[in-house]
Amino acid sequence: MTDTIEAAATQSLLPTYARYPMALVKGEGSWLWDDKGNKYLDFMSGIAVTNLGHAPKRIKEALVKQLDELWHVSNLFQIPNQAEAAKLLTDNSCGDAVFFCNSGAEANEAAIKLARRYQQLVAKNGRYEIITFEQSFHGRTLATLTATGQAKVKEGFAPLPEGFKTIPYNDIEALKAAISGVTAAVMLELVQAEGGVHPANADYIRQVAELCEREGILLVVDEIQTGIGRTGKLFAYEHYGIQPDIFTLAKGLGSGFPVGAMVAKEKLREGFTAGSHGSTFGGTPIATAVVKATLETIVGDELPARAAEQSVYLMEQLRNKLASASFVKEVRGLGLIVGIECEGPVANVLTEAQNRGLLVIAAGPNVIRLLPNLLVTSEEIDLAVSILAELLEAAK
Repeated sequence: MTDTIEAAATQSLLPTYARYPMALVKGEGSWLWDDKGNKYLDFMSGIAVTNLGHAPKRIKEALVKQLDELWHVSNLFQIPNQAEAAKLLTDNSCGDAVFFCNSGAEANEAAIKLARRYQQLVAKNGRYEIITFEQSFHGRTLATLTATGQAKVKEGFAPLPEGFKTIPYNDIEALKAAISGVTAAVMLELVQAEGGVHPANADYIRQVAELCEREGILLVVDEIQTGIGRTGKLFAYEHYGIQPDIFTLAKGLGSGFPVGAMVAKEKLREGFTAGSHGSTFGGTPIATAVVKATLETIVGDELPARAAEQSVYLMEQLRNKLASASFVKEVRGLGLIVGIECEGPVANVLTEAQNRGLLVIAAGPNVIRLLPNLLVTSEEIDLAVSILAELLEAAK
């Protein structure tokens, strides 16, 4: 069956993904099965999406219930699920107002638009420039790929939108030098996940926040991959003792259902007035039923704290078992987003891990990224680490 699917995909889909020659057809908890019956331990989580594991019962029940009631209405009407999901986000964060959309790129696009519109129409200072960072990743729209600090995602898409400046990460002097009279916002990830799993320096982030407040610059934190419990806090900014003006969410927010959100401070509410921004499918009854159930489960069951505990165990096991692997340079991360930086390309290691029943993903050519779900067990961690240790001991 896989050959038939692969042939159809090659013929009918644009080749925007380098797909593996396998078709996954069933998931439960930390496990996936392909169409040939092979079983895999999933340490990718759909790239930090299935934070509650595959097909979690409570989320499924909420989704099925909503499917039996109402699928879609326009945002011209009140949508109870949307209001309740927004309140869950604001009650459990530093934010005060939420805009729902369909993806992380859309959430970041909304953040860029809100930052500019607030500065120009509310603060009335004419500011428009967004400062971002090398090795960052913010999305695939023209604005968000311009914000992204990786040249490879921009190739062939010129001319790119104006109003973005990219500087080195974890370098406060570079930021001070980049700020000008037109700087509207600083946009950053607290863990550069796609860029190699690089957590931000805590002192640096505090200095960034202080600098932004002093200069009237908005601080935008991209929590697309780090949010919803993945780092051992509900949101990664909590580790750093800061309160961003705007933060963005997607991935784990919907447990696999496509949804995104931008969360903003109260003062920014005036920046988005009726008709200034919108999304046909943003915050539908279906999507926000899933968001509600996901947040109620993660917050109610205190899963960020559980993730923090399991992350300590994962890091201990990795550092112990990989200590003698000369191919490994460093193990780093925050919570359950972990990078294993290696001396050379890791593509072959990923393939061999698949052959042995473990799914992991790269974060650049030389970094293996681990993204287990928040309910991962110690036994599952032991199995994943043992497979990786054997492969990395043999790698050259």
